[in-house]
Amino acid sequence: MPATLEVKCTDDDCELDMFEMHYTYDMPDTVSVMDFSCPYCGKTDSLDEIEL
Repeated sequence: MPATLEVKCTDDDCELDMFEMHYTYDMPDTVSVMDFSCPYCGKTDSLDEIEL
């Protein structure tokens, strides 16, 4: 099963609660949540990984 990364946007002005990214290919170990931007507000510095 592909890996899943759950992410939340912590920007107070952003309406996005959380989203999931499903990897369908091998991601390098160096890739982290900081390599992505929020699909709603577009910011990159306000994303945090949700750890279960």
